[in-house]
Amino acid sequence: MLPVVIVGAGPTGLAAATLLAQEGVECLVLDRWRSVYPRPRAVHLDDEVYRILARMGVADEFAAISWHCHGLRLVDPDLRVLAEFERSSTLGRHGHPEANMFDQPELERLLRANLARHPAATFRGDADVTAIVQGDDSVRVAYTDRSDGTSGEIHARYVLGCDGANSLVRASIGADMRDLGFAQRWLVVDVATDAELGQWEGVHQVCDRDRAATYMRIGRRRHRWEFRLAPGETADDYRELAKLYPLIQPWGVPVEGLELVRSAEYTFRAQIADRWRDRRVFILGDAAHLTPPFIGQGMGAGLRDAANLAWKLAAVLNKALPESILDTYQPERAPHALAMIRLANVIGRAMTGGGDAANLIRRVVIPRLHLLPGLKSRVLSSETPPLSRSSLVHRPRLGRTLAGRLSPNALTAGRRLDDLAAGRFAVVTTIAPTPAQRTAVEAHSAALIETTPDDDLHAWLRRGRATTAVIRPDGTVLTATTDLTTACAALLQLTN
Repeated sequence: MLPVVIVGAGPTGLAAATLLAQEGVECLVLDRWRSVYPRPRAVHLDDEVYRILARMGVADEFAAISWHCHGLRLVDPDLRVLAEFERSSTLGRHGHPEANMFDQPELERLLRANLARHPAATFRGDADVTAIVQGDDSVRVAYTDRSDGTSGEIHARYVLGCDGANSLVRASIGADMRDLGFAQRWLVVDVATDAELGQWEGVHQVCDRDRAATYMRIGRRRHRWEFRLAPGETADDYRELAKLYPLIQPWGVPVEGLELVRSAEYTFRAQIADRWRDRRVFILGDAAHLTPPFIGQGMGAGLRDAANLAWKLAAVLNKALPESILDTYQPERAPHALAMIRLANVIGRAMTGGGDAANLIRRVVIPRLHLLPGLKSRVLSSETPPLSRSSLVHRPRLGRTLAGRLSPNALTAGRRLDDLAAGRFAVVTTIAPTPAQRTAVEAHSAALIETTPDDDLHAWLRRGRATTAVIRPDGTVLTATTDLTTACAALLQLTN
């Protein structure tokens, strides 16, 4: 019996498999396709998700295939700039660019190649999973080999459903998708050209009720447009370059040497599953939530799911922590995903909703947004909400705290937090530990990181009104306190 079977080899499934394999957990990834799905889909991730890729060991490879995004421009239907939010060229709080564009097939090829370096992980393509059946102490996964039509089955202690919006794994646990009241049909267009368009290297959002649109450069030769479809229109109306060209021509695209990579229709939806787990079966990524693309968090949410669950599952399978910690997965991740979906929903409606009056309001209000104090930093911030209270997030009901927030991957003594922690719990403190406190931390195989006043981590703790923080393997703050002994007690509580 395998410890873990993962259904689906998209970015979420590959991330979960890699993070488990790094902890020595044997896992099998099943996907109905042998090779990477060739059509581009997701194109953006932030520095929080980049940090997950770095933990997986592919930061340098991703840097080679990604394109730094300079920020956001809001433009009117004639492409006149209404407002601009430009990002700094400096790295973010996690040591990576805060906004990154990429081609999803390239990323998936990179992740598959990286997974192959881990002996504990196995990938099997052409495996069409047909049933998930739970027993008392295992899960039976039935599949059909698409190459020859034969059937097979595998038994696993746990199954992770990373099989997308039409998830069979989700259906197997009786979960329903809750509709959050957003559905728009959009035309998604990817083109390649050697020509330089001369456009600003950021996201262009056309704020218009009639033809809302988005443009962004996602690589040296690659460009992405998204156009809201009018009633009665379909992607079939724009399959030919001659019919599509009038839509993209305003951005200065020459018709010569233009390659149409894809023209497809998508319905952008806002949905979240009512349950993410049934005993030994979990759902992650699009199987658990669907996010409109207006804040570029769809794929990133799936990688956050994988990062949240993988270390917990590895700790249970390696007998380091009790199985009860798996109960924290949905209570932590679902509210976070819901908050991001609602934010995308609000922004999408603000940019594309309403009639003539809404268009007029946008023309009047948006150019004055820069007058609102702190708005630019809020628009450009890549920091996402803290996780909700759980046995692994010790948040007070009232008051400010670092607990539940993602710690910065900041520098201490010239090294970043993730390198110092090396996948373990970490106790970060501004206080000189006593011998007894040092022994208590070491007894739990945690990293003890002592900061100095000129360290970024030291400043982060002071801003959070704490002297000590216990940080989980996924970078989330378990607890923040002014007492190092209390922090040690929090570690002890995990194993009791």
